[in-house]
Amino acid sequence: MEPATDTPTEPVPPEDIAAFRRFNRYFTRRIGALDDHYLGQDRPLGEARLLFEIGDGVSLRELRGRLALDAGYLSRMAKSLEAQGLVRLTVPPHDTRLRLIELTRAGRAEVEEQHRRADALAAGLLATLTAPQRAELTDALATARRLLRLAGITVTLVDGATEDARACLDAYAADIDARFPEGFDKTDLVRPEEVTRDAGAFFVAYEEGRPVACGALRTLEPGAGEIRHVWVHPEARRLGLARRILAELEQAAVAHHFTVVRLDTHATLTEAQAMYRACGYAEIPAYVDHVYASHWFEKRLAGARRPSSPGNSRTQAGGTVQ
Repeated sequence: MEPATDTPTEPVPPEDIAAFRRFNRYFTRRIGALDDHYLGQDRPLGEARLLFEIGDGVSLRELRGRLALDAGYLSRMAKSLEAQGLVRLTVPPHDTRLRLIELTRAGRAEVEEQHRRADALAAGLLATLTAPQRAELTDALATARRLLRLAGITVTLVDGATEDARACLDAYAADIDARFPEGFDKTDLVRPEEVTRDAGAFFVAYEEGRPVACGALRTLEPGAGEIRHVWVHPEARRLGLARRILAELEQAAVAHHFTVVRLDTHATLTEAQAMYRACGYAEIPAYVDHVYASHWFEKRLAGARRPSSPGNSRTQAGGTVQ
């Protein structure tokens, strides 16, 4: 059984939608996003942003994913900038399917001027505020960016054998191998068949097309599931993504007719322990002998019957979580 993903738990109130759109309209107008000559330069915001994103060089494929642009639209913008002498398009000899784009000297000069003008615009706006007001605005913008990043991340149910699933597990293993005093043996990772279809579930979170988090659920015993390998890329931490992955795993457990989920974690992962307690997990005695486990947790799912004794688990490996 494959549960749905990213399903809102409740509808968004119309007033929240209106407030979001109202701010968006004000901000885009205030910074000149609708002007054909963004920041007073001879190009619209779309081309200006593309020049900024190219940086030291990138593939059109990566740009398309990062900016969520239509392939044809991106190609037309790239060719226009190339005709103006601002970018250079090449095909690498090792992969003729790729098209690389890099800034020319004129392109780099224009981006530098873009930075100067954007800084001046921001400084002009902020200068009218007092220091406490600027601090308040800076904090509010940081919160808005964090929540918008989280809102833009999609969590997808995937087969445990997919390239993205295994890449996330490899990154997870490397991360905790560096954190655990005793290191980490990759043979402890879940096998694809343990977390696919009727056996369990594997979720991957994507930000702008890039895998940034994962989590696994496998069958522990009849009626009980085990959560393993909840991991978030360092660049995507402190967004609330781990809790979102955990919620998806719990929904998957309900869909698999599990009445309880269990997990264990390492002594060094104090942040994971705090998250599980905050999410309603109760610490229990060891339900399995696991070399990396120091704390064991359990959560009864909505409408669950009393689970069997933790000591009666028939699994042979526990789950180390990030």
